Order: sequence, then C-alpha cells, then structure tokens
Amino acid sequence: MSPGKQAGTLYGVGVGPGDPELMTLKAVRLLGRAQVVAYPAPEEGESLARSIAQSHIPPGCAEIALRLPFDPNRSSDAAFAAGAADVAAHLAAGRDVVCLCAGDPMLYGSFIALSARLDGRFAIKIVPGVSSLTASAAVLGQALAARDDTLTVIPATRPAADIERLVLGADSAAIVKLGRHVAKVARVLERLGLAERARYVERVGLPGERVRTLAEAVAEGAPYFAMILVHRRGEAWKA
Repeated sequence: MSPGKQAGTLYGVGVGPGDPELMTLKAVRLLGRAQVVAYPAPEEGESLARSIAQSHIPPGCAEIALRLPFDPNRSSDAAFAAGAADVAAHLAAGRDVVCLCAGDPMLYGSFIALSARLDGRFAIKIVPGVSSLTASAAVLGQALAARDDTLTVIPATRPAADIERLVLGADSAAIVKLGRHVAKVARVLERLGLAERARYVERVGLPGERVRTLAEAVAEGAPYFAMILVHRRGEAWKA
C-alpha cells in the first residue's frame, strides 16, 4: 500500500441459503457498489454463493473465485492462503472487497477461514444472512426453539455416539450436513425413539428443494445440503 493510501475494507456478506429474494437489503446495497467480489467455489464448476447473488454483481466488477476442494480428506489451507493473498492485494490498493457466503458468513461459513488470515491487517465487517437453519424451519413450519428451549446444531459428520449425546442434551436439535451420514443419523433417532418426530428437508431455497420423510431420505439418499429438525418433547409447542 502506498504512503497515505487508505486500505480497503473486507465485507463478509451472507446471501442466504439459495433464494435470491432472501438476500438482505444491506447485502444488495453493498454488492451493487462493489469493485471486487470474492466467493467460495469448487475446484471445478460454479459457485453457489455467486449464483444466488449474480443479478446484483455490477458489470465490470473484478471477481476472485476461492477454488476450494470441499473434501474433508483434503486440506483447504493452500487454497485459502492463495485466496487471502489475492484479496489482500486489492485491500492494500484501497479497494473494498465483498466476499459472498451462502447462508450466514459466521455459521459454518468459508468466510471464517478467509477472515482469520486477514484479521489484524485490514478492517473486516460482517453482514449477516438468512441461515439454512431459519429457512428450513420456515419451510417445515416447525419452530427451531420456543420459550426456554435449548437448541443444539449438530453436524451429521460427528460420530453416532456424539450425535446421540448432543440430541439428548437439548430440547431441540438441528442436524445438518446430512449427505452420506443420513442412515447413521436415522439409526440414532430410531434408537432414541425420535424418528417419528424428525422432520427432513433438503436444498432449501434452491430449485431442488424437497421435504421428505426420514425413511424416504434413507432409502433414496440425501444430499449434503439437507437437514433434520427434531424436538424431544414432540408437541410441546402446540400446548
């Protein structure tokens, strides 16, 4: 950065789970004036976050695709380091960077890893987005939590024993990132006598959005973007 030149600001902007109409007014405003837009993307193919926000990206805007492996067996460190270097170059030149994140940036968002590499060097501001948790609750018509309920968010990637312990320790649970783990989760819920209370939804806000029974999801398979909501007290909210 040249002497006297003010560095840009990094904005972590949540764009919601998939439906472009769920983007916030603030997200649209910031994106509409952006000079540089960054977003996570697979190593090949389109970015989900960009596809949600694409109609609001200004013509001629510089774009940085953070090409990530999205594979739990592979490290993303090198990809994040390269992406952070690209973002830092724009910030040092005085340009703001709007980094898009599907859902909310601070809820399992890839922006967390990016911002950690730039924190302390540049100003960072977060714009929250509609999360898949709240969007799924809306689609299912089931409250995430009410009154004095506790709510636990559980990645389905955790071992079965952990999932069982966490479900038993909360009134309401949201089990996320189902994918190939759906059968394991179903077995846990059946063992706890909660399978009949479980509500399943996949690809919320996306063209393939579907509500199915848990048994159907196990039989047919579940995508990564799928979630189960379950409440241990069943009809407690309707009393």
